[in-house]
Amino acid sequence: MSADAKVHYDVSGSVAEIVLDRPPLNAFSVPFLDDILAAFRRAAADEDARAVILRSALPDRFCAGLDLDIILGKSGLDVRQFLQKLYIDLWDVQTKMGKPTIAAVHGAARGGGMTLAISCDVIVAADNATFGYPEIDLAVLPAIHFAHLPRIVGRYQAFELLFTGRTFGAAEAAQLGLVSRVVEKDALRDEARDLAETFASKSPTAMRIGRAAFMRATDLDYTRSVANAVEDFCNIAVTPDAQEGLTAFLEKRKPDWQ
Repeated sequence: MSADAKVHYDVSGSVAEIVLDRPPLNAFSVPFLDDILAAFRRAAADEDARAVILRSALPDRFCAGLDLDIILGKSGLDVRQFLQKLYIDLWDVQTKMGKPTIAAVHGAARGGGMTLAISCDVIVAADNATFGYPEIDLAVLPAIHFAHLPRIVGRYQAFELLFTGRTFGAAEAAQLGLVSRVVEKDALRDEARDLAETFASKSPTAMRIGRAAFMRATDLDYTRSVANAVEDFCNIAVTPDAQEGLTAFLEKRKPDWQ
């Protein structure tokens, strides 16, 4: 693992756990994302693991999204190289996983943290989990979520969430169909493990073939949509408004849109 990031990997009872541990927010740096992808690839190749849980070691944070210096003052090429990892490589490793993945979310999941959670097959949320797409408030776009959120929650609900940037809780996320179940915070890990162990008890051959078939059936041209999302994000990230929004956020002031 890199010196910049902490991603823990452990297997117990046929269940692999990938644990995010980059205080204070589990925000993405490039090395941190590299470590997450490496952990997923390790789980995919691990014959002792038949199901995978992704969770956070931090008390009140799942993942806050991107370190802003990834896009602040960067060229379109720099941003594109990062999005290759977050949008395309993450989708590729999850598609080829061959075993079910569960995101166990407590605390805040925002922006890129939503991308990470939604890449998993199932999201189990603690009752203190909160979700949101705050990119619009920084004059950038949650472009990848244009591809799949309308398919999950419907066009009109998705538009409201994506273009208001508002925060919503676990109960609303469950009502929208974004998470599969909500449990008390202290029960989250046990709930995720119970579900993972249920998956792990099935035929690994049937799970591998069935999951691949499920991915094909529900893809709905998602691969092409990911490529479009990279273009959309890169195009907006280098605009003066996006750079002003990011700078204003860091300086804790109201942005001055041009």
